Amino acid sequence: MTDTGQRNRPQENLAKGSPDEAAGKTGTTKRGGGDPATRGRTTIADGVVEKIAGLAARDVVGVHAMGGGFARTFGAVRDRVPGGSGSKSVSRGVKAEVGEVQTALDLEIVVEYGVSIADVAQDVRENVIGAVERMTGLEVVEVNIAVSDVKLPDEEDDEPQGRLQ
Repeated sequence: MTDTGQRNRPQENLAKGSPDEAAGKTGTTKRGGGDPATRGRTTIADGVVEKIAGLAARDVVGVHAMGGGFARTFGAVRDRVPGGSGSKSVSRGVKAEVGEVQTALDLEIVVEYGVSIADVAQDVRENVIGAVERMTGLEVVEVNIAVSDVKLPDEEDDEPQGRLQ
């Protein structure tokens, strides 16, 4: 008894040994030209990487705030104004340069008094690299950290804690 599926197939496919036959498929056609990952381009904005890095840096114990004194003060006032851009505070103190497959980051931080600045910087670097690479797939080639201030225990915060009325 013969297989009717094979008897009805065009002869050129049987003679050439089509790719579908080699894969064990019969009568199917692959559409779209290959791997889905090659069918387009993904771009990631600098601001996206800045937000991810800013949140990751703030998670490190010993980091009091992000950004320099003026930027923190101005940002705190802007955040309290109705209609102000609250999301900007997430990326305050972070500057990212994003390429197609790599990114470089500059962070400005304020540390708590009494912590080891070297340890905090190392922890920030590790946390930021891990978060950015995991979420974006970009290779982080460098994370430059500038410590712009130390928060003393008896100093008041630059950022007001209550809402403006």
